[in-house]
Amino acid sequence: KADLKLCCPFHEEAAATTIVEGLRDVATYEGEDAVFECRLSRETAQDAQWFLGDVPLQSNEMNEIRVQGTRHSLILRKVTLEDCGSISFKVGQHSSAA
Repeated sequence: KADLKLCCPFHEEAAATTIVEGLRDVATYEGEDAVFECRLSRETAQDAQWFLGDVPLQSNEMNEIRVQGTRHSLILRKVTLEDCGSISFKVGQHSSAA
């Protein structure tokens, strides 16, 4: 008679992704593009989100959102005075602002 052994995968809670290189303030002229970048501790499938003030940003003709490995970038195209304000990036419980 053979013994049956059940193997259960070991679940280790994944370490939280952190922001290792935060946002920097950007000065630009009206009509130019503004580029914001930050770098995470690792590539993640977690939802990362950019904000202008309290408004979540989506990638469209005015906002380009890029992810290249651990680097996340936001390009605001042809900024106007209405675009002035705080830009922030959030991933999990972590955030950075400029």
